[in-house]
Amino acid sequence: MQFSETLEFDHEDRKRIFEYVESRGEVDAADARDRLRVDPGGFRHHVAILKRDGYLEERDGKLRAAFDEGAAEEYDTDELSFVIRPARQEDLSGIVGAIRQVAEQGSYIVAESVADEIDHDEALLRHNEIESRMFFVATVGEEVVGWVHLYAPELDKLAHTAELTVGVLESYRGHGVGSHLLERGLEWAASNGYEKVYQSVPSTNEDAIGFLEGHGWETEAVREDHYRIDGEYVDEVMMAVEL
Repeated sequence: MQFSETLEFDHEDRKRIFEYVESRGEVDAADARDRLRVDPGGFRHHVAILKRDGYLEERDGKLRAAFDEGAAEEYDTDELSFVIRPARQEDLSGIVGAIRQVAEQGSYIVAESVADEIDHDEALLRHNEIESRMFFVATVGEEVVGWVHLYAPELDKLAHTAELTVGVLESYRGHGVGSHLLERGLEWAASNGYEKVYQSVPSTNEDAIGFLEGHGWETEAVREDHYRIDGEYVDEVMMAVEL
């Protein structure tokens, strides 16, 4: 299943099963069957059709939404080897930890709110009638060292735009990890029909502003005194790039 794909179900139980799994990230198949009160034969049939159509996948008796968003890409520099790939449900805690470490100085308010949201939710990736949420991660070994996140509400008037956050743990900066993450995120946005990607950062986050400007982003507006960080009022810089 791709994020650009319109969700279509020709049976109400099939839709209920998908929505139950999608909203929880990963569920035990038998538990889902019992909670949804679908007879075992019907449940097996509907799951088989959802798997056939690319909506669900099953591993070790666990169901999760199936997302086909590209392969892992390996990068090697003189000092660092890393992989950038689509995030998986099991990356949730690593992503939350990375975002919070990057945002702990109060310099990335939007990303901090993203960490709170996914830590509260059971599902990392979302694609439904209300919203779409995608993550790619940078990993060294099996550890998440960076992320790029895109969020888009399923509203016709905003269907051409997506919000992006991106960050890398401080000790892994300077090796192109952030640039490759940003490139992967923008490629995904373009391939899924988005025309504009945006994000906002405090004006005190000069590194982030310079990074985005270096990749062709422009400042669209500045909201004065929008944040209060450590007792000081700070402007919000609203930036965007056309795809």
